[in-house]
Amino acid sequence: MIRWNALREYVRGSLWVLPGLCALGALAVGSTLSQVDVGPTSPLAFQGTSDDARSLLIGITATMVTVIALLLGLAVVALQLSSTQFSPRLLRNFLRDRPNQLVLGAFVATFAYSAAGLMTVGVAGGERSAEFPRFAVSVAVVLLFLSLGLLVFFADHLAHSLQIDAIMRVVERNTLPVIRSGLFVDERPLPPVPERAVPIPARRSGYVQAVEIRRLLAMAVHRRLTVWLRPRVGEHVVAGTVLCWVWPDQPGKADQLEVPAVAEVVHGAVRLGFERTLEQDPGFGFRQLVDAACKALSPAVNDPYTAVQAVEHLSVLYGALAAGPVGDHIARDADGVARVVIPGRRFADHLALGLGLIRRYGAGEPTVAQALLRLLGSCATLGLDDPDRWAAIERQAEFIVAAAERTVAEPADLAVVHTEAANLRRTLAARRTGSGGLADAAGRADGARGAPTPT
Repeated sequence: MIRWNALREYVRGSLWVLPGLCALGALAVGSTLSQVDVGPTSPLAFQGTSDDARSLLIGITATMVTVIALLLGLAVVALQLSSTQFSPRLLRNFLRDRPNQLVLGAFVATFAYSAAGLMTVGVAGGERSAEFPRFAVSVAVVLLFLSLGLLVFFADHLAHSLQIDAIMRVVERNTLPVIRSGLFVDERPLPPVPERAVPIPARRSGYVQAVEIRRLLAMAVHRRLTVWLRPRVGEHVVAGTVLCWVWPDQPGKADQLEVPAVAEVVHGAVRLGFERTLEQDPGFGFRQLVDAACKALSPAVNDPYTAVQAVEHLSVLYGALAAGPVGDHIARDADGVARVVIPGRRFADHLALGLGLIRRYGAGEPTVAQALLRLLGSCATLGLDDPDRWAAIERQAEFIVAAAERTVAEPADLAVVHTEAANLRRTLAARRTGSGGLADAAGRADGARGAPTPT
């Protein structure tokens, strides 16, 4: 199953698989349509001679080669722009874009269909022939016009997909289902790994992309043992280091573990790859938006408003994260015994990792600090009633205000930062006292804003 998931993930992010399948499908369709005889008087039949048909197919083939080269050139420019302007980790979103794959597949299919037709149209037994599949040639003309229409669509789609709002919206849309998937929601503190635990080393290096939890749970229940994964999903593992610990329920049976068999199941259920994926790793979505914000704040780009936009999209993700439990993933058997433990990050850890980078890069821009404080205000409004989370929000707010005060020299520029910090304190105070509820707390904070938001 883990191999099938890895293959599916590779296919979704590949530009050649779908076009290759389209080319094979075009060849099969062309072979079938070449057997259809509609007669020269049918309105569906090509009305020219066999020489006209061959010239038409040659023209379509040459046109498709040019269009495919143009499309790939535009794609390379888009990839380069996304990598240098925003983040190299955003490239996989463009590669996984289904409209791009379908357009390229249509062009390749039209080329394959027309090129294969040159082997049969007007030729029989190595000699010229007046007979040819007229209906199949008519379909080639239809494919040509369809491809030209898709070229216009691709240009429009590419122009819109390169907009930073669209790029960040894709990241947000892909990350939200992972946050709401129900994984990594156990906030109870984990006990220490017992001394009798047997380490299982990783066979190769790579990022933990996904864990097949059901397979590990079935093995652990059957063998009456516990599997404790050492790295989090999304973290890098070096070959030879500990991938997980396993130990049996009874302390005296550690020598009966059958470690090779257990290790085989573990390595089959824990997928390592050369890059992070979003399957079970919401932190990768946060990382993509944080990278775009930091790139925008770099001296080479110097685009603080793009950083503010990234923070606003991060607000949606952090709001969803704050609205539910966040922690480890523990799979238990029917008796409630923890059998599979996959460590995760707490809400405070996610806040520190995401906001820390942006805060340090954007400390000198008050609008960035204001956007970060608004993000924390959203988390305070939408979050669970948890004193630890409130303390984490307060701590990050203090860091943001202190960084802005150290870097921004003009007191007037700090007014929006102090106003937003005061609004956040009011929201947290209302949550702690429980007075008025969420809507009233948010309304009071909005009404207390003493300075307009710069745009």
